[in-house]
Amino acid sequence: MTATITSGDQADRDAGSRAGAWWFSWPVAGVAALAVLAGGWLVFGGIGGDGAAHDGPTYRVTRGPMTVHVTESGTIQAREQVVLKSEVEGQTTIIWLIEEGKHVQEGDLLVELDASKLEDNRVDQQIRVQNAEASYVRARENLQITHSQGESDVARAELDYEFAVEDLKKYVEGEYPKQHNEMEAKIKLAEGDLEDAQRTAQWSNRLYDEKYISETDKIRDELRRDRAQLDLETAIANRDLLVNFTYQRRVRELESNVDQTRMSLERVKRQALANVVQNEADHKAKQSELNRQKEKLAKIEDQISKTKVHAPASGMVIYATTGQNSHRGNDEPLEAGRAVREREELIHLPTANAMLINIKVHESSLKKVQVGQPVRVTINALPGKAYSGKVARIAPLPDAQNFWRGNPDLKVYNTEIHLDGELEGVRTGMTCKAQVIIQQLEDVLSVPIQSVIKLSGQPTVYVRRSGRAKPVSVALGMDNKDKVHVISGLEDGDMVLTNPPLDKTDDLAQAATGEPGPEAESAKAEPGAAGSDAKPAQQARADTPADTSAKPRGERAERGGERQAGHDQGEGHGGAGRPTPEQIAKRREEMKNMTPEQREEMRKKMQQRRRSREKPDAGEQK
Repeated sequence: MTATITSGDQADRDAGSRAGAWWFSWPVAGVAALAVLAGGWLVFGGIGGDGAAHDGPTYRVTRGPMTVHVTESGTIQAREQVVLKSEVEGQTTIIWLIEEGKHVQEGDLLVELDASKLEDNRVDQQIRVQNAEASYVRARENLQITHSQGESDVARAELDYEFAVEDLKKYVEGEYPKQHNEMEAKIKLAEGDLEDAQRTAQWSNRLYDEKYISETDKIRDELRRDRAQLDLETAIANRDLLVNFTYQRRVRELESNVDQTRMSLERVKRQALANVVQNEADHKAKQSELNRQKEKLAKIEDQISKTKVHAPASGMVIYATTGQNSHRGNDEPLEAGRAVREREELIHLPTANAMLINIKVHESSLKKVQVGQPVRVTINALPGKAYSGKVARIAPLPDAQNFWRGNPDLKVYNTEIHLDGELEGVRTGMTCKAQVIIQQLEDVLSVPIQSVIKLSGQPTVYVRRSGRAKPVSVALGMDNKDKVHVISGLEDGDMVLTNPPLDKTDDLAQAATGEPGPEAESAKAEPGAAGSDAKPAQQARADTPADTSAKPRGERAERGGERQAGHDQGEGHGGAGRPTPEQIAKRREEMKNMTPEQREEMRKKMQQRRRSREKPDAGEQK
């Protein structure tokens, strides 16, 4: 369970979902506005641009204070609060929930989620951990055995190699010299015996010639001489065989044995190393598997612990779904038995009495609203009370949620307002209206905003003088949706029409947006047109949009059929459904809440209506 301290920034998305609901409850302004245009053309179509009699309502221009403000609806939220979310993976079900509005202390149980599936998973995971632990122990013992066996094999191979080297050295330096010396000794003895036998045989021949010995003795001595000769030759042959053949063969055999034992030693070392590496890899794999299974078990146990949500601090319990509206409109209230998703907000615990308001400011009013401006707040649930605050933050980018609400062209900016002072009785989720004070003007002239139209690209009002209404160009300042500041062009006591004629204006919607229409160009060329007699005046200030609100494009499209039906039933020229001056004044009032997009749409429709009326006239002239 995550408990985070959030400011108003973190709640903008939720406030956007709540504030977005008002788009779909706004009155059918498109039908009323189009009726204003059609009815105004019918009622005032006969008034010329040089002034004419007019019996409509008027407004007396007087000096006095004027407050320029931007008013938007919003929702009360805690400025700092702990947001508790579900941290159980996947989807689970609430089996117990504390009552909303109850004051809790730190550590109190707030929400309990279903943990039965997690409990089953924990038992299965414990078995996997035991199996992984047994495999790890087996791999660890095999590694120890492999180490010991490898050391033994290497030691034996090293001993064989040492013996082979010693055998070669023993033969070359020991056995061979000994055998060679023995052969040389035998040769010496054989040579001595041969020399002695030869002398004896010579004496025997002499003695036999002198008849001192018998022939038998002479023959015996000659045989002894021949035997000594053969022994000498045999000793010499054995020596040569040893030197030339036996020694070389024996040396090569011993040297080969040394090479074989050396290579065998290398093989044993490598085999032992390979066995150790393989068993170490198996040991690490089994250890990693054991750790992984233990981590899974720990995670499951952690998930089980998170099925019980405890209060991290003291405060009053507020359900996260209270006062929130999803743009899909399918959010269920928080209650036992409801399924919740991972990271879904469950409980809000305000940590202080400080409150804030999230409102959405239209882009046309963005340059008016500044951080630090004072704000007057009224709460629907607390009538008769007003609270003060100030603008604390304006989002740098427009709210992206409008794209998903079917109106991607609407640009509104989330604005955060901090309330001041004691807020007794104020609760989170209350609907309120915030009036941002842009400017406080003293002793200025102002007129109702519906009195201003546009002639030849200039803001103009109709002033009744000598019983006739004449157009007067004015320079305008800022407006507050009800009245607009008149900088120049009027005097104290002037009577201005609150429903000026619409047939000579560029377009009522264009007058509100500050953009000249095509009718203004034609008015300049026509003799007697209102624009030809109007006095030049200063260009209206750029920061005087008549409205900051907007409606989704989808709703405008839905109302198109209704507007067309209204025209077919007689709201056109000469029909029985012609609006009265009081109805026109009422509809002009409603036009203040129209967006620039709606005014542009009405301007195009009005042009089409005028062109359709001009085509038959052109045929009659021909």
